[in-house]
Amino acid sequence: MNVIAQIFAGIAALIHVVVWVWESFLFRSPRIHNGIFSVATEHVPPVMLWAFNVGFYNLFLGSGTIIGLVMVNSGNVDAGRALVLYTCGFMALAGVVLGISDRLALGRPKGSGLGGAVSQATPPLLAIVITVLT
Repeated sequence: MNVIAQIFAGIAALIHVVVWVWESFLFRSPRIHNGIFSVATEHVPPVMLWAFNVGFYNLFLGSGTIIGLVMVNSGNVDAGRALVLYTCGFMALAGVVLGISDRLALGRPKGSGLGGAVSQATPPLLAIVITVLT
C-alpha cells in the first residue's frame, strides 16, 4: 500500500477515534454536543444512548483501519490492505450518508453537519483512490 494512502487512512482512523471520545465520553459538554454536533442541551438526555453507541461504531472503524495498517507494515500486506479498504469504504460511505441526511434534516439549519460529512468521507476516500490508482 502506498505511503500516502496509508497516511490518509491513518488520518481517517484518527478522526474516528477522536469522534468516539467526543460521542461516548464528552457528549454532555456543551462545547461538544452543541458546538460540534449542533445538539441543544435540552436534547442531550434523549440522545445520550445513541451518541454513546455511535461513538463505539466509530472506535471499531478506526481501530479496524489501524489494525489493517499494522498488518500492511508487518508483512501481511494483502489482508491488511483488504481491511483498510473495507473500513475506509465504510467510513467514506457513512460520510456520504451523513451529508445526505444533513440535507434532509428537519429542525436544524441545513449545512450544519456538512463539515462533519466532508471530514468523515474525504480522508478515507483519498486512501481508497490512491490505493486503487497505484
